[in-house]
Parts: sequence; C-alpha cells; structure tokens
Amino acid sequence: MGKILGSWSAMRKYLEQEMLADCLKGRIRYGCTAYVGMDGWHIFEICIDGKQVKRFSLETVNSYFIANGYKENKKPSGMREYWNEFWSLLDRYTISERTEYTDEEFCEALELYRSQNIQDSIRLSNPLVRMFAVLDRRVGKRTLEKLNKEVDSQPDWLRQIYELRFSAEML
Repeated sequence: MGKILGSWSAMRKYLEQEMLADCLKGRIRYGCTAYVGMDGWHIFEICIDGKQVKRFSLETVNSYFIANGYKENKKPSGMREYWNEFWSLLDRYTISERTEYTDEEFCEALELYRSQNIQDSIRLSNPLVRMFAVLDRRVGKRTLEKLNKEVDSQPDWLRQIYELRFSAEML
C-alpha cells in the first residue's frame, strides 16, 4: 500500500475530509487494518453511519469463491486447502464479474480515481472507482440525477452507496 497511497492517515483525511461531498461528512469512514503475519496485505473497509458496509481483502474474495461454489473443495480444512485455487480463480473472475474485491484492487482503484478526471471515474466500469466517484464532492446534482437511472444496474453494495448520496442530496 505504501508505494501507491503513501500514509493511510493522509489518505483517509483525503477521502473523508477533502474529497467527500459535504452532505456526507461525518457519515462515511474508511478503515485500514494490517495484522502481524499478513505479509504486507491489508483489510480495508468502508462504514456508513458507524456500520461496516464493505470489506476489501484477500480473505473476503476467497470466502466469496467458496460460498459461490467456484472452488472444487467446498469445505476446506487447513490453510493450504483454504487458499488452494485462489490465485487462478482471481485471474479467471475479473473485478467486473464478482462483488468482492482484494485490498490490492482497492488500492489500484483509489490510485486510478485520484489520477483521472471525475467524469471519467463516475463512468468507469470498475465498481470501486465508481464508489469513490459517487461520494466525491465534485459530482453535482445534475450528474447524480443522470446516475439515478443506472442505480438498479449496480451491485447491491454499491447501490447502497448511490442511494445514500441521492438521499443526502435530497434527490
């Protein structure tokens, strides 16, 4: 994460204070956890009104693969069985084909969101980039009104974030 984002505290300030729409300030919180022994991997989360709505980690993606029957071994026992097939499944099922995402995908989406025009971010196929964009203060009511027509085509977790923004803007 360090190479891409710098310090987490600065990134959190950027997301929650500098770029967040005024109507959502104090309601959105991003978190980042790294445990000893995680070999540099992280767990990111987004919370709305103190309630976690989405986690981004290798484990959430692997659990998703198991729960949805993508893995041959439906009841893995032990670490080796639990992680078996993970990397090949991650390559096979792209970010647009699943609803769980890794910490690396979170960081890559954040980097992309920060490096391009907000109008490009709001239209990108990557749902994580769209998440950052729909919460962004630079997205105005006219753009939000256009997005309202697309909300039903969003994944459930992202639909919740769209609807939060629409509600906060009284749309």
